[in-house]
Amino acid sequence: MKIMVIGGGGREHAIIKKLKENKQVSLIYALPGNGGIAKDAECVDIGAKDIPKIVEFAKDNNVEFAVVAPDDPLVLGAVDALEDAGIPCFGPKANAAIIEGSKVFSKNLMKNFNIPTAKYEVFDDMEKALNYIKTAPIPTVIKADGLALGKGVIIAETREDAENAVKSMMQDKIFGESGSRVVIEEFLTGPEVSVLSFTDGKTIIPMVSSMDHKRALDGDKGLNTGGMGTVAPNPYYTKEVADECMEKIFLPTIKAMSSLDRPFKGCLYFGLMITKDGPKVIEYNCRFGDPETQVVLPLLESDLFEIMRATAEERLDEIEVKFADKSACCVVLASNGYPKAYEKGFEIKIGELADNANFYIAGAKLDENGKLLTNGGRVLNVVATADDLEQAIKNAYKAAENITFDNAYCRKDIGQRALQALKK
Repeated sequence: MKIMVIGGGGREHAIIKKLKENKQVSLIYALPGNGGIAKDAECVDIGAKDIPKIVEFAKDNNVEFAVVAPDDPLVLGAVDALEDAGIPCFGPKANAAIIEGSKVFSKNLMKNFNIPTAKYEVFDDMEKALNYIKTAPIPTVIKADGLALGKGVIIAETREDAENAVKSMMQDKIFGESGSRVVIEEFLTGPEVSVLSFTDGKTIIPMVSSMDHKRALDGDKGLNTGGMGTVAPNPYYTKEVADECMEKIFLPTIKAMSSLDRPFKGCLYFGLMITKDGPKVIEYNCRFGDPETQVVLPLLESDLFEIMRATAEERLDEIEVKFADKSACCVVLASNGYPKAYEKGFEIKIGELADNANFYIAGAKLDENGKLLTNGGRVLNVVATADDLEQAIKNAYKAAENITFDNAYCRKDIGQRALQALKK
């Protein structure tokens, strides 16, 4: 069977490696893929947002199933276009992907269906937003309504910071039209948890929970990034919390979307905060998280392709989705200087890794001699598993020592907060 995976980062590499485990899968196309993915799939130089060319390629090459991984093509309607062309897909249609594509939509959804979240106000007039900030509780959170490469959220510690955030989004358009409307919401405190889930619009099956590390530097200092590492499972996500999330958040979200004639099929990501008043939703994503996917999928014992096909065919309740009772750790090897300016073009050398370790390429290209060169801020993800979290972390860092390139940087404390939580 020929499969097509849309996207070109570490998340897509993890998905592709997992899909390859199914013996029915004879060929995987990656659009556009990257230099590292090229070892596991046939990369095609078509951008993830170029939907007409994606559909044309799929038809011309008899693609039998497509996985649309990134947020942009999902929100732009890639699944709609592919399914209209007769190609089954894993991923939500545009009218369901709006749950990530518009923060105003998702906040109103939660409010209207009593799904726990932070209190908020919506503004499309900058002066009204600035007036609101004069009396709003501080710190506060400013969010651009639309997609902003995961960077459209600013936590303002002072009123001046909040005013500057609103002006930068609504006046200076640092996120383009995504910042034409903003959400100003209550600042919540507590441990954060990421939960990815498979859902076919009726059944929802949560995956293993994870903990992301967004800040660039050790000790959760420095700038926000796309993620410097993850661990799974998240120790704050206890059975009691999971049960409460299923009852008050997961099932109500799926039922709410279906009641609005926006059934969500694919991977729905819940960004949660465990507050003193219980779990609340910080954000929804309409796809696999990155780098959460890189620690969750190695723990999946069931066949990913069969799950994806069952999701697309709305028969998720007929199959077993099983995860190993183990732990995983992902360490991101980045280019020094990320998320600001950094150099590219350094050769990546990958030594022999233990059986419990793997790697996923996020930002790399092949030169004319077939050498793998750095070509991004987050270059690759080193992932390892073990029976317990402490050993998984050790295994990941040991594996990272066998992958080298000039200008490499990684955080040295991935998973330490989780270990401290386990000791409490």
